[in-house]
Amino acid sequence: QVELVESGGGLAQPGGSLRLSCKASENIFRSHTMGWYQHVPGKEPLLVASVGLTGETVYWHSVKGRFTISREDGENTVYLLMDELKPEDTAAYYCNTYPQSYPWGRGTQVTVSS
Repeated sequence: QVELVESGGGLAQPGGSLRLSCKASENIFRSHTMGWYQHVPGKEPLLVASVGLTGETVYWHSVKGRFTISREDGENTVYLLMDELKPEDTAAYYCNTYPQSYPWGRGTQVTVSS
């Protein structure tokens, strides 16, 4: 069973930055578009960034220009660099394929507050 482990979250001030990492237990990256999902309690997970097999990226409008997704297939790792953080970015963040194919990991909590 593929396991996804997210890390890098924490408390940041508005305008600050965080870098999230997600490592998969198996080599799933080379055959899937990978994405980062934002989950706020009471809502469905929202795909905020994705990176395709050839490196093409797509962003949700609220994070475009502030977040950068990247992948290191050889390391089975996908990253999300979050710049210019806003309080509304506060959420748990999960990685998975797009569309979601594997069980959700535990996620990493991002809290943006002064």
